[in-house]
Amino acid sequence: MPIYNKLVRDRIPEVIEKTGKELSSRILEEEEYEVELKKKLGEELTEYNEAKTNEEAVEELADILELLHAATKIHGSSFEELDKIRKAKAEKRGGFDKRIFLIEVEDD
Repeated sequence: MPIYNKLVRDRIPEVIEKTGKELSSRILEEEEYEVELKKKLGEELTEYNEAKTNEEAVEELADILELLHAATKIHGSSFEELDKIRKAKAEKRGGFDKRIFLIEVEDD
């Protein structure tokens, strides 16, 4: 039996059981959950970086977005608040649409 030891989406045990396979799982404590959520976010970011097609990239971005929703909750916030902060930062500092790559800044 393969051992995974990783955070999975809520319905994955149900999906596995429907195939007739047995599994073992447990509910993580808050501190463990935060650690595992960060690991999962890193895993999905790696998969996004390794995506070979636009379709694969968007699929991984959807996973990252789902994890961002979960992460905002563990930090006592909401996705709406996160988006509000994102918009305020974009208004103050801009977004990334212009593709500006900073080379260097003169140091006094």
